[in-house]
Amino acid sequence: MEVSLENKKIELIQWLSTLNDKTLIDKLMKLREKEKTDWWNEISAKEKESIEKGIQDADNGKLTSHSKVKEIYEKWL
Repeated sequence: MEVSLENKKIELIQWLSTLNDKTLIDKLMKLREKEKTDWWNEISAKEKESIEKGIQDADNGKLTSHSKVKEIYEKWL
C-alpha cells in the first residue's frame, strides 16, 4: 500500500524536526533553493533558441504525429 503524499509530507516534517546534522540541513536548504530556480535561466542561449523555434513550429502547425515518427524510426526501436 503506497503512502499518500500528505502522509509523506508529515513524515518528512517529523523527521526534519528531530534533525541535528547541520551539514545535512545545509544540503536540504540548497536543494530547496535549487527547486526555486527557474530552469530557463540555467540553460544556454542556443538551447533557448531551439526551444523557441520548436514552439514556433508547433504554433505554425509544423508537427509530426507520434504514429508517423514511430513508423519512421520503428526499425531502430
